[in-house]
Amino acid sequence: MEKSFWNIYKTFFKVGILLLGGGYVILPLLQCELCEKKGWATGDELCEYYALGQSVPGIIAANMSIFVGYKLLGVRGAFAAASGIVTPAFLAIVLIAKILQEIIKLGFVQSIFWGVGVGVVILVLMAVKEMWSKSINDKFAFAIFLSAFLSSVFLRVSPVIIIIASAVAGIFYRLKSQKKMEDNQ
Repeated sequence: MEKSFWNIYKTFFKVGILLLGGGYVILPLLQCELCEKKGWATGDELCEYYALGQSVPGIIAANMSIFVGYKLLGVRGAFAAASGIVTPAFLAIVLIAKILQEIIKLGFVQSIFWGVGVGVVILVLMAVKEMWSKSINDKFAFAIFLSAFLSSVFLRVSPVIIIIASAVAGIFYRLKSQKKMEDNQ
């Protein structure tokens, strides 16, 4: 079969439709489409592309499609293959989002989310209770908690700054405590 932009796109679109389960599923699908049906690649090449696809950042399927497409038609082939492999997932997400927009409007679904929201609040409170009993065990820990809480709620200080400041305060407190213990001995 001809190695044109459109044929590469169609081939990878077909693989993208069948690609459920992530990167591990793509190898047999590409083996069937590219090696057996079209003769565009060998099994060894696909294994090498798979290994390369795992070693670079990104989605394995997209990475592999870029490597194969580049081999077939250069940059145009890489673009055709990558866009072909991701188009089915993109269309599925758009369709699901549209369906969810309609489902979320139903009264019983809103009731379910309300109930789940209450459950989440209860779980968060249980986690806070558990963490409180293990974390707030002296006056210093309570002072750190109180200052972090007040800084966050009333002064709108960034959580990152609060965490860093709390860590620095804890380090200094620990060093001071250790020095006191050494002086007492």
